[in-house]
Amino acid sequence: MRIALLADIHGNLHALEAVVAELEKLQPDHVILDGDLINALPFSAEVIDFVQKQDWIVVRGNHEFYYLDYGTKRARPGMDDPNRWGQLHWLMKHINQEQGDYLAALPDDLTLYYRGVQPIRVAHGVPGHNRVGFYNEQPEAEIVADVEDIAERTLISAHTHVQVDRQVSLFHADESDLLTDPHSGTRVRGDGEMRRWHVINPGSVGLPLNGDGRAQFAIIDSVGEEVEAGGWLAQHFSVPYDRRSTLEAFHSSGMLAVGGVITELFYWELVTSKPEIIRYYQWSRANGYDPDEDLDGAFEAYVTQSGRREYVQALDPLQDGSGVQP
Repeated sequence: MRIALLADIHGNLHALEAVVAELEKLQPDHVILDGDLINALPFSAEVIDFVQKQDWIVVRGNHEFYYLDYGTKRARPGMDDPNRWGQLHWLMKHINQEQGDYLAALPDDLTLYYRGVQPIRVAHGVPGHNRVGFYNEQPEAEIVADVEDIAERTLISAHTHVQVDRQVSLFHADESDLLTDPHSGTRVRGDGEMRRWHVINPGSVGLPLNGDGRAQFAIIDSVGEEVEAGGWLAQHFSVPYDRRSTLEAFHSSGMLAVGGVITELFYWELVTSKPEIIRYYQWSRANGYDPDEDLDGAFEAYVTQSGRREYVQALDPLQDGSGVQP
C-alpha cells in the first residue's frame, strides 16, 4: 500500500497544485492531509475549496483553531487586537460559513487500520497537543517523552515545517522485569520490553522552513518489519513551483497591509524558507525587547539593527533578487 502525506499548506494554493500534479505520477492509494490548511498565505479559502473536492483523509491543525476559536471563550487572549492579530482578522473576512463548517467537522487525530498492514496514528502534533513538533536534530529522549503514550508504532506528525524520519525507542520495564541478584541482593533489570516508534513529518507543502523553498510532501509504502520497524518506509519529496504569484497575492489581496508585522514575517518565510517569526522573537528577547508588549517597536529595532529585511529583499524574486535559497 502507498500513502501520500501532505501537511501545512497554509493557504498556498500554487504549491498545493504543484504537489497534486506530482501525485498524479506517483499514484498513491490514499492521501492524508495532516493539518494547517489555512492561514499565513493569501489563498486559504481557495485551498479549502480545493481540498473539499478531493477524496482525502484530513485532520485539523493549530491554525484551524485560530479561525474556529476567534470570537469565542476559547480564543487566545488579545485576539481582538487588530495589530497583533491582523492576519487572523483578514482571514475571518475571507472564509465563508460553509468553508468554516468544513473545518469545524474535521477530526483532531485519527488511527488508520488498513487491512494487512500495521496501523498508523495521525495528528498535527501529537494526539491532544497540536502544537508539539519534532526535528531531525532533536534528542531521542525528548521525542520519546511526547510519544510514549501512543500505542501505534508509526506516528504521522507535522507542525514544524521540516521533513523528519526518525526511529526512536524506549526500554520499558515494570516490577516483573526487575530481578533480584542472588549474589548481591540488589535488583537488576531483566529482559523487559523495547518499545519503538517511527515518527514521520512530510514537511510543509506551502511554507517549508528547512531552507528549501520547494513544496514538500512524503510517500510511505507498506513494507515488512525487517525492512522498516513499524512497517512503513518513508520517502520525502520536494517539488519546484513559481512562488511569484503567491508573493504578489500578499500585496494584491490586501493581506499584507492589514496583517502588519506577523504577515510581513510570513512573507519573509515564503522568501527565505527559514523560521523568520521564531528568529524575530528570539532576537527581540535576547536584546531586551518584548514583542508581546510592543510588537511594532520591537520589530522596528529588529529591522534596523539586524539587517534582516535587506537580506530577505536580496532573495525576493519580486525585488529583483535571485530567489536562490541560501
